[in-house]
Amino acid sequence: MRRFDAEYLESTRRGMWEEVGALADLELGSRERIADVGCGTGELTRVLARESPADVVGVDADRDLLKAACEHVPVLAGDAARLPLRDDAVDLVTCQALLINLPEPRRAVEELTRVSADLVCAIEPDNGEVEVESTVDDEPGLARRARRHYIEGVGTDVTLGADSKELFEEVGLSDVRTRRYDHETVVKPPYGEVALESAKRKATGAGIESDRGTLAEALTAAEIDSLRAEWREMGREAISQMQADEYERVERVPFYVTVGRVEA
Repeated sequence: MRRFDAEYLESTRRGMWEEVGALADLELGSRERIADVGCGTGELTRVLARESPADVVGVDADRDLLKAACEHVPVLAGDAARLPLRDDAVDLVTCQALLINLPEPRRAVEELTRVSADLVCAIEPDNGEVEVESTVDDEPGLARRARRHYIEGVGTDVTLGADSKELFEEVGLSDVRTRRYDHETVVKPPYGEVALESAKRKATGAGIESDRGTLAEALTAAEIDSLRAEWREMGREAISQMQADEYERVERVPFYVTVGRVEA
């Protein structure tokens, strides 16, 4: 399973679920016990606790991430394939951007189904359909190309998205429903610390360099170096536009909220 640090999770999930309409099928108002598996730093877990009268617990295998989550909600350390919960322990179990990072996502869905007496929910993105708009002309095309090569080499299905529905049906969940939720991140003046740091990483090519091992599954070393050089040039242009308060960027990540019911 791929792992991420707290800063990355908090920055990529910032602002998610300000509007909770896509969570309607979770029937949050009637829940009694909820487990959020792969909770990370607990962004979704906090939303579930806010929107539901239920007792809510976050579960994650990464104890460092749980240190951040436990400031807001109760947590348990546990692997998604071997959850530290009894059968039918909750009436709703959720996960967000978990299945895309697992080599055997079906095994996790089976385990989610085991611990729920009623509903199972997976909120998974399709990273192949991410859209980027930018005032830097080269950025959308470069982002699309880098993403395509990353997907070729990453080793898990980071485009799973709506296909979660098939997994749910394969393990015997019924009444499976899917809603799409587009998470939009906007960068515009005045620029915050996260936006400035992101531009700096582009200008140094740090993002491409950190993904070199994954990109090497699809590209030669020379091709990665060439991509990094283009990425750095794009980053320098972004910083130049920032200095003139002209840089704007919009990224849309499609998430699919899939909910199924456990057969009695």
